[in-house]
Amino acid sequence: MAARDTFTKLGEDKKARILDVAVEEFSRHGFRQASVNRMVESIGIAKGSLFQYFGSKEGLFTVIFDHAVELVRQSLRQVKKESCEKDFFGRIKESLLAGIRFIERHPRVYRIYLKMIFQEDFPLRAEFLEQVHLFSAEYLQPVVEAGIERGELRPDTDVEMTVFMLDALMDRLLQAYCVPFLDAGASIYKAPADVLERKVDEFIKLLRCGMGAAGGRLVPQGGGGVGEYV
Repeated sequence: MAARDTFTKLGEDKKARILDVAVEEFSRHGFRQASVNRMVESIGIAKGSLFQYFGSKEGLFTVIFDHAVELVRQSLRQVKKESCEKDFFGRIKESLLAGIRFIERHPRVYRIYLKMIFQEDFPLRAEFLEQVHLFSAEYLQPVVEAGIERGELRPDTDVEMTVFMLDALMDRLLQAYCVPFLDAGASIYKAPADVLERKVDEFIKLLRCGMGAAGGRLVPQGGGGVGEYV
């Protein structure tokens, strides 16, 4: 459901203001408890105008969701461009770090996503979440295929299952960064940048052990510690 012409013809500042207020409302209250009255009061428009722009609260939320997806697309296009010369594992690392930066830049958008996961009363919840994961798969699949082609991943790697696993693991790490009860002792929740990068490096090391073309053999260092991957 797209925004109506009455909205698209508005000035850019007014459109940005309406979207900003709507993102704030949905991120704080979820969908069912979000108040159109609060939104129009904050924007300074008549209630009827909001319905003229979007048709319904569901229509407004759909536009907000599409807006959020476009922000994610822009972020991934950028990281794809910047990491294209890296190997598979470097690209996954940069993708995770980009995800964390996205959360820091757009915390309210990410809170809406978390509410969609943990609250079942969003309209079209299943369709929206399916779209998110299909979009993730579209991004990850060519990364995996390139890793196999270049000999960075084991030749017997199952592309579809690898994409599924990566999507699940990366999504869980980003959730743990934002939700304390999902951290499970990993010390990821709101970790400082230097700690977080070390955690991401450990994540990548585990991927190398299981997926790397060399078989992921770890050479022990002195004292029984885990050494370098070969």
